[in-house]
Amino acid sequence: MEKDKLLKSLNAQNTSTLMETLEIEFIDVGEDFLKAKMPVTSKVYQPFGILHGGATAALAETVGGCASTFFLRDTAKVVKGIELTVNHVKSKKDGFIFATAKPIHKGRTTHLWEVRVVDEDENLISVCKLTNIILDKR
Repeated sequence: MEKDKLLKSLNAQNTSTLMETLEIEFIDVGEDFLKAKMPVTSKVYQPFGILHGGATAALAETVGGCASTFFLRDTAKVVKGIELTVNHVKSKKDGFIFATAKPIHKGRTTHLWEVRVVDEDENLISVCKLTNIILDKR
């Protein structure tokens, strides 16, 4: 599928979800990665006026979960996140953050993703590791 059509399809799935609320948008995809962006506004602040770590975690889990589903390409299976670790390196108060998920391991029953979150200047904001389990649909 053409990259633009694929990204449009991925973004269409965000309607009426947390991803729409956080304004997460998938912006690039390749053979072994998926990338999304999210604006940093007061809507995603913690009380001290900077990006909330939970919003960063939601972005990371969104990108890693969608990457598992996309690269699995098996409609008889469902992907569920089972562990997420996030190390916050730098704070952010405006602009955008970008999350890129790359596989560490893609097995039959588990996927492990590294999700790096950076800002517009490629400053590292957070490093995340997401484990997904692959289950049969019920």
